Amino acid sequence: MASGTETSGSGDIGRTLELLWDTGRRPSRGPRPGLTLERIVEAAVEVADREGLGAVSMRRIATELGTGTMSLYRYVPGKGELLDLMLDRVQRPSPQDPADLGDGDWRSALHALGHATLARHRRHTWLLEVNQSRPILGPAALDGMEKVLARIKPMGLTDPELVSVIVMIDGYVVGAARTQVYEREVERSSGLTDAEFWQAQEPVLVEAMSSGRYPMLSGLSEDAFGTGFDHFEFGLQRILDGLEVLVTARRAADPATPDGPPTPDTPAPADGSAAPEQPA
Repeated sequence: MASGTETSGSGDIGRTLELLWDTGRRPSRGPRPGLTLERIVEAAVEVADREGLGAVSMRRIATELGTGTMSLYRYVPGKGELLDLMLDRVQRPSPQDPADLGDGDWRSALHALGHATLARHRRHTWLLEVNQSRPILGPAALDGMEKVLARIKPMGLTDPELVSVIVMIDGYVVGAARTQVYEREVERSSGLTDAEFWQAQEPVLVEAMSSGRYPMLSGLSEDAFGTGFDHFEFGLQRILDGLEVLVTARRAADPATPDGPPTPDTPAPADGSAAPEQPA
């Protein structure tokens, strides 16, 4: 699978925004009843999911929809604009990708976000072929960001830091998704299962471990490289642990931070119970 073969924002930015936000001109009724921009985008996503982004072209989507290529151009100018519509489309909640952040605290929300993002990249592997360093922001993208920010605002971080938290989670997940997707792709293209691949190397590796040259590696337990360990979950939890340390430190330094320690003038609870003691 190629990486970074396409770039978001490569089409007419103004026209793309009109299409994303439905602020531009609408095509007059054409000769193909039922043909809509929504259906065109859905068909493009379906083709990309099955065959990769390289299979997506205006001609191919027209064939998929049983219409002429020129009919598509009445709805979308070209593949560049279509790609940005596809990128926004796959961020919408769906039965397969509900994007449910739950109703817990900021940590549970970020945990859910990490797993939802991983699931999206595994379902739409072509996302890894797109350079999204300059995304065109549509309704689905902003809806998702709005929901996440609302859940993590109580962390008490600055606004740039909150955005950085989202960027951090996304960067970690995309890297993990790339590894997982590439593992599936190489198994398909090579015809070798993961077990067969490592078995082919076993004689040489056993000899290398017996040589005394690699004492740390040879001393590892048998399950060190086993498939039973969830590397993704382990890494995600350690990121959240680090953020927890930062949030705790900020709350200790600023008692006014949401969910932080009580201030000295905290009023007694309405139920008459004793107010928490304050440090001397």
